[in-house]
Amino acid sequence: MKKIYLLILLCSIFYISRAQDPSVKDLKNEASKTVKKNPDDTTKKTWKLGGQFNLNINQGTLSNWSAGGDKFSFSLNSYLNVFALYQKNKSSWDNSLDLAYGIVNTTSLGSRKASDRIDLLSKYGYAIAPKWSASALFNLRTQFTNGFTYSKTAAGADSATIISKTFAPAYVLLSLGLDYKPRDNFSLFISPFTERWVIVADEMIAPLYGVLPGKNSRNELGAFASANYTAKVGANFVYKSKLDLFSNYKQKPQNIDIFWTNALTAKLTKYINFSFNVDMIYDDNTQNVNPVKGPAPQWLQLMGVGFAYNFNKK
Repeated sequence: MKKIYLLILLCSIFYISRAQDPSVKDLKNEASKTVKKNPDDTTKKTWKLGGQFNLNINQGTLSNWSAGGDKFSFSLNSYLNVFALYQKNKSSWDNSLDLAYGIVNTTSLGSRKASDRIDLLSKYGYAIAPKWSASALFNLRTQFTNGFTYSKTAAGADSATIISKTFAPAYVLLSLGLDYKPRDNFSLFISPFTERWVIVADEMIAPLYGVLPGKNSRNELGAFASANYTAKVGANFVYKSKLDLFSNYKQKPQNIDIFWTNALTAKLTKYINFSFNVDMIYDDNTQNVNPVKGPAPQWLQLMGVGFAYNFNKK
């Protein structure tokens, strides 16, 4: 009898497993499906992060070279740009940091600085009309290390005079204005009300930048405009330009301060880039490196081929 009950029980379990409730099967099938994104969901990401690093290195050696030249030369130029852009509804927040540093070393001249820049920009905007935003802008522009001007003494020996130091000068700018962006590759920020500070902590070099003796900074109030432009030239070249203009209401407003950067780059291979940079600065309060001359434009030009890495996060 026990054997018959056991046989009936086994048959019942087998039957139930074969005739399982269809609703249970449906639940299992639903649980095993892969979750897919709705193709109609076009919500934009609020942050866009990325940047680029460039490193150009050149080296040369001469031995018994009849054409002449330095026995040894070495140059290194590095550039880093990172950005973080925020966009949600009517609010936008653009942040960028440019760092550049370069050195040149030759047998006859020793080591000298070729480039040196720290440029931090943060701009918040709130859309008030198509292509227009009410914006607030912060900018810090300075350098990493000491800078020198070089000359010859009466005896013909090399002489170096310090004209700048770490974070001296430092230009700090706060501005309220309107930001016009008719397309993705161009923007124009204009402000009739801008505060700028020229900070030079070392009193010995402070007068070189218009800071009064015994002071460590100079405050300026004026109008400010900043234009940014990017364009693709041909198949591989990209051109970027930034032009900042500032007029000091307190002193000679007709003498416009200019900060203009230009960069032309081309991607030769995945990790090799060609770059050509030209920067121009004019500040009526900055003394000429040649004291007998008055204020004049400052020019910096760099060209090279080297390692490049893009780390854009899409």
